[in-house]
Amino acid sequence: MEQVKIVLCDTDVIIEFYRNNQDIITELKKIGQENIAISTITAGELLYGALNKKELNQIIKDLKNLTILDIDKKACTIFLDIMGKYVLSHKLALPDGFIAATALANGIELYTLNIKDYRFIKGVKLYNEKFRKL
Repeated sequence: MEQVKIVLCDTDVIIEFYRNNQDIITELKKIGQENIAISTITAGELLYGALNKKELNQIIKDLKNLTILDIDKKACTIFLDIMGKYVLSHKLALPDGFIAATALANGIELYTLNIKDYRFIKGVKLYNEKFRKL
């Protein structure tokens, strides 16, 4: 039996899904909805970015169908470590730091379109380079 491969999706990937980007939709279908996870940070960013009540309600509904990975003690420890290493040298943003820490804490790949935000973080495994912007 093949092992289920959970993939953590960055906020930009989910936004492109909402923009009906067919390349992203195809890739997410390959991953399988049951294997798509997002960080609590991504869920918060999606809610924050809602433009109106209808969009907000749709996001809330959609979030119920995704695995949302909590920011636990392990992720927080990793977050503080990587922020200490990369905040000055690479200007690592808080949300990106938490998302990377979530991937590292759970030992899963990160699917992002912004490789530049994560490529320097030791240990982060990035998913499917074909769709990443440099």
